Amino acid sequence: MRAQRRTPRLLIAAAAACALGLGLLPVTAMPAQAAALVTDPASMVNPFVGTSNAGNTYPGAVAPFGMLAWSPDNTVLSGGSMHSRNPSGYSYDNNRTRGFSLTHVSGAGCAGLSGDIPFYPLAGNVTTSPSKADADGNLAYTNTYTHANESASPGSYAVKLDSGVDVKLAATTRTGSGQFTYPTGSDATMLVRTSDSLMGSENSSLTINQADKTISGWVKSGNFCGSFVGDGSLQRSYYTVYFTATFDKAFSAVGTWKDSAVQTGGTSQTGGTGYTGATDAGYPPAGKGAGGYVTFDTSAGRTVNVRVGISYVSAAGATANLAAENPAGTTLDQVKAQTKEAWNTELGRIEIGGGTASQQRTFYSSLYHSLLHPNIIDDVDRTYPGFEGTGTKTLPANQDHQYTTYSGWDVYRSQIQLVTLLDPDRGSDIAQSLLNQATQNNGLWDRWTHVTGGTHVMVGDPSAVSVASIYAFGGTRFDTEAAYQSLKTAATVPTAKDLSRQGKNIGVVGQRPSLDKFLALGYYPDGCNAWGCANETLEVAAADYGIASLAKALGKTSDYEAFAARSQSWQKQFNPYATDTAGYFQNRKSDGTWTPGLDPSQDDGFVEATAATYVWMVQHNPAGLFDVMGGNAAAIERLDDFFKDSSGNWVLTGSWNNNTHSNMDNEPSVAVPWLYNYAGAPWKTQETIRATIKQLWLDRADASAGSKGIPGNDDLGGMSSWFVFASMGLYPQSPARAELTVAAPLFESIEVHRANGKTLTISTPGAAVDQAYIQSMTVDGT
Repeated sequence: MRAQRRTPRLLIAAAAACALGLGLLPVTAMPAQAAALVTDPASMVNPFVGTSNAGNTYPGAVAPFGMLAWSPDNTVLSGGSMHSRNPSGYSYDNNRTRGFSLTHVSGAGCAGLSGDIPFYPLAGNVTTSPSKADADGNLAYTNTYTHANESASPGSYAVKLDSGVDVKLAATTRTGSGQFTYPTGSDATMLVRTSDSLMGSENSSLTINQADKTISGWVKSGNFCGSFVGDGSLQRSYYTVYFTATFDKAFSAVGTWKDSAVQTGGTSQTGGTGYTGATDAGYPPAGKGAGGYVTFDTSAGRTVNVRVGISYVSAAGATANLAAENPAGTTLDQVKAQTKEAWNTELGRIEIGGGTASQQRTFYSSLYHSLLHPNIIDDVDRTYPGFEGTGTKTLPANQDHQYTTYSGWDVYRSQIQLVTLLDPDRGSDIAQSLLNQATQNNGLWDRWTHVTGGTHVMVGDPSAVSVASIYAFGGTRFDTEAAYQSLKTAATVPTAKDLSRQGKNIGVVGQRPSLDKFLALGYYPDGCNAWGCANETLEVAAADYGIASLAKALGKTSDYEAFAARSQSWQKQFNPYATDTAGYFQNRKSDGTWTPGLDPSQDDGFVEATAATYVWMVQHNPAGLFDVMGGNAAAIERLDDFFKDSSGNWVLTGSWNNNTHSNMDNEPSVAVPWLYNYAGAPWKTQETIRATIKQLWLDRADASAGSKGIPGNDDLGGMSSWFVFASMGLYPQSPARAELTVAAPLFESIEVHRANGKTLTISTPGAAVDQAYIQSMTVDGT
């Protein structure tokens, strides 16, 4: 490996570099000269990172993998809809809020999801329906704020609205604490916009109990990506979330509303917004919705405290969760401190030393965003809602939690591996949760689950890779045999949904669309049911390799051989003469002929990237890929052209179309730099990773830098987990296995403390952002 200036030595202490997930040995103390490790990682996190520049994160209060996420929602009036288009509900570039809702998803790309039960503190009283627009065209009863009056840290959020209301929020796993201080001289009112989930609702219910100072109810919602699927199949409800909120101030006045009508003195109301009907079709319309409001008796003080519990099982579950996690007498400051401690436990599983304070903030902000999803959905009594309306279930003794909101295509590359590396038992529970959902869904492993529904969004069969990677990284405490057999069946027996085109393109219902054609031809022909047929062959090759890897680990030799052979199906999709100068993956007809007119700069047949990007998607067999490209030297030359222009300048971002260069701000490109390691040019991996870190990630976790932070959609930690691994100089390039390929770490000292008590120590004396190249490396002294 070639050197540049003073180069670091990389020392790794592990049981086996090729199987990090299977067992790490305790190691000796760090050398005396090692940089001091961060001891309060939660204080290094900036939750505003990624809240602009399409990162689509949210800054609100949430516990690790929490069910409740209490965060502000911005509002817009556009095309007749008054609901946020941002998937997280929040954009740093929008300073008008309609309230603070109890559920959120971080970093997704489709238009808004969750955002259930917004609470809006009104310095005044209700004179018109909160579902109507005001004279300026804004949703009635919204308010602005400035970022100078806004702050957030792991587990808490605060803002002072321009109305003068001071808002403080904190969260436990299933509950929240809110504190609202109203300005002197105004009425102190709280609106609960029960029906106003980010993408609307089918129905909702609210009840005000004046004697108990409680508001409770539910909303039935769903509709993730509903506006993106032309046949309307995703514009449906698939979950109900229940809430109960207990205040510490008496209600001096109460009321409800439905659509345009206000019922002064009302104590119960039902109604939904619907999912479509706006001028901008696919979004909930203006003027629809229901909720309730209370005005507080502030004779004894202007500050109102509330404790809120939620459940996806029942109203009783919400009440029980509140009593268990946030009982009467618990203060917001106590909740805030408790959840910060929980975050320090999770973030502290990776201790870093060295680098600048800004680089440390970027690292821990990325690790924080990697640990928000999937979400715990079971109640404190261990019950959870079955998938797709299959009734209430109870966790078995060997499962700690049921998890949901799994963004399969986004997270199978590195986020699932990072979560399992840090806590193998959590990884096991995620695998069991995916199996539970599939079992309750007639054997279908949905590629993008949201709460209790399958949305089918994106492509491929990511569950197969995820389950294999969880097992490889040490998460073996799940029903491995049942999971394997279910995945094998799904890969070999076409279902009616596999034969259906419903939901095409973005949300095709089948787990393996057009599986019948693949079994007959060995590839996905042009016109298949999937979103991108050449693309689907590559995704399914990765999935089949995941099944092969799991089969091998379980001692199923014949199955391993069969699926390992199937995982080479990419060869049938590769046309070595696709252009006059190079081979590419290309759409292919059922008769074996190539679909003419391939343009490597276009996305025809591919998802969120071009043929020039997808030519690298053979993570499990780079040597075979390089062979068909003409050998290592030819592959290196093509990699160089992928990351740099003809003048040698880096090209790391661009559009998904009209582009032959990399998009290191989206998943299809992020594994590609590591391929240099396999082609015999590891210094080029190190150079490209460091250029990506410097140009796209660093120095953006500071408030002074705006809050851009994440290059593109974070996709439930899919992108942030890449940065965490890259900063450690490690990456699971073949995602179904536990090998970690290497580059230069960003920090001098890194200690990974796995939840099973084993530790991985990485020592890189002299490591710095401008030290991109490794001089030498030892593993356990060898």
